[in-house]
Amino acid sequence: MRRRSLLTLCASAPLAACGFHLRGAPNFAFNSLYVAPSGTSLNKEMIRTLQGAGGHLLLITDAAQSPQAEAQLELFGEQRTRTVVGLTSAGQVRELQLGLSVHFRLKGQHGREWLGDTRLARTEDVSYNESVSLAKESEEALLYRNMATDLVQQIVRRLAAVKAPQ
Repeated sequence: MRRRSLLTLCASAPLAACGFHLRGAPNFAFNSLYVAPSGTSLNKEMIRTLQGAGGHLLLITDAAQSPQAEAQLELFGEQRTRTVVGLTSAGQVRELQLGLSVHFRLKGQHGREWLGDTRLARTEDVSYNESVSLAKESEEALLYRNMATDLVQQIVRRLAAVKAPQ
């Protein structure tokens, strides 16, 4: 039992020495944020993530209350791409590249830009087989969902890094 405790302590010591710590709730330079709701999956993921981020952020999704927000996140939309990157000798699709990009901007209360027009993109390669096309459609949907989650996390980190303009 002592040996196990000693091994656990020895294994965790390098992590503590390197400054490792778990990522906590993000600290934003603003207390309230307006995000216009839309039907896109990325927008829904963004709202869900910001609501669950913790901290003191008040998320506003009602357009009538938007003037009360200290900052406004404008998501100009997401773009999905599906490109054939590999074919078999018979001319059938062998590999696809899936892409997801988002274009956004963060503005302050009086229209001043805190974070200018920014475009983020992710791509994933996926093999394709005509005989299991239904399974591949499910895999593509899962990959798009994972890419959206990753892009949302990147946006949240950028929002947390923004400093309030003077």
